[in-house]
Amino acid sequence: MPANADALARRTLELVDIASESRDEAAIAAHVLDVLRGAGVPAHDAGDTCVVAGASRPRLLLAGHFDTVPAQGNRPGRIEGGRVHGLGASDMKGALAVMVELALRAAASDVGYVFFGREELPPSDSALTPLLARSPALRGAELAVVMEPTGNALQLGCLGNVNATWTFRGRAGHSARPWLADNAIHRAAEGVSALGRVQDEVHSVHGLRYTEVVSVTRIAGGIAQNVVPDRAVAHVNYRYPPGRSPEDAEARLRGWCEPYGGDVEIVGNAPSGPVPSPDNRWVAALSAAGAGPVEPKQAWTPVAELGLAGVDAVNFGPGDPAFAHAVDEQVEISALARSYAVLERVACG
Repeated sequence: MPANADALARRTLELVDIASESRDEAAIAAHVLDVLRGAGVPAHDAGDTCVVAGASRPRLLLAGHFDTVPAQGNRPGRIEGGRVHGLGASDMKGALAVMVELALRAAASDVGYVFFGREELPPSDSALTPLLARSPALRGAELAVVMEPTGNALQLGCLGNVNATWTFRGRAGHSARPWLADNAIHRAAEGVSALGRVQDEVHSVHGLRYTEVVSVTRIAGGIAQNVVPDRAVAHVNYRYPPGRSPEDAEARLRGWCEPYGGDVEIVGNAPSGPVPSPDNRWVAALSAAGAGPVEPKQAWTPVAELGLAGVDAVNFGPGDPAFAHAVDEQVEISALARSYAVLERVACG
């Protein structure tokens, strides 16, 4: 195992043991800032739980979020069996450790580092978009690497994510005489069943295949066992591919739902992330340095926020997505070392 593997593991555990659930990132932000400044790395508090370090006008930007989901009895962490275990180890304290160690040890004048908060909340709450808006130097980067857990695969683009409520209304009545009522759940069942028949659709972008999908993820209605319900609400989640606009996505969802009645209310729409051009030299350099395989990102990530700011971005990080948010969250030390080695080759090559 590489000589720096122990340092990466210790740094990951150090970060795991600092509580940083969403909206509680102040302590870890201060700690990372102190570590970087203490070693002479150019770094500053960029406000609103953000720390910016490295090159003042970076061409390559590494980005990672401080926050985790709520603890599930999995903090403090531990090092055991070639892995660091604990809250956020995969998503994404291990990646933050790689960023910190790279900033401390790799002299690279073209690389900047962005640490930010509130990524685990809805995108409208993220600290990254406001940071990009007030930081023109960051928007000049040629590529950003968002260090989300990918198992060291190089994942390009990301799906857009629409959340909507679909409310059906009827007329309440006694369940012994349902013909005198209008059952909202029965109305909902027709619409939900129709939505379930919508076929998954594959879209190819630069040779990568993204699957467009729609699902009902929650449904609720009724007030008692002997009352025909007058209201039922379904929650609909729709994931759309790079290249489809948020406006088109909303219209497409309404087109599926509205013929079956009910009121569709869009409660969130996070845009898809563009797929960088194959001509982007940094993407080619990452692949050549050992990042891979190259895959589509079948989920939403902050590459979408960077894309809206005009910055090409990819997903690449040491965490295993299967352990993200899990009670037994963990990251392989060898994966930390591999992630570091790839980024060091690209940054210093």
